Amino acid sequence: MAFKPGQSGNPSGRPKVDFEVRQLAREYGQEAIEKLVAIMRGDNPALAKAASEALLDRGYGKPVQLVGVDPDSVLVQGITVHFVSSEATREDGSHG
Repeated sequence: MAFKPGQSGNPSGRPKVDFEVRQLAREYGQEAIEKLVAIMRGDNPALAKAASEALLDRGYGKPVQLVGVDPDSVLVQGITVHFVSSEATREDGSHG
C-alpha cells in the first residue's frame, strides 16, 4: 500500500501493549540487575562472563566494533555515486 507524502505508515502509533510490557519489565529492573550481579559472582565461569557482559552492555553500551577495516588503512573521506542506466548503451550513445 502506497502512502501519500506526509502520511504515516502507522497512524495509530506504537501499540499500547508495547508500552505496557516495557513498563512492566522496568518494574523488575533492579531485581534483574541484582540477579545478574549474583550470577556474576557465582561459581560458573561461563555464566559469570555472560552476566558481566550483560551488566557492562547495559551500563556503558556495547563496545563499538570495526568490521573488516584494516587498522593501517586511510579513513574514507567521501563516496562518489554514479548512476548508470540498466539499458545497454552503444558506442554511438544510443540504447539497444
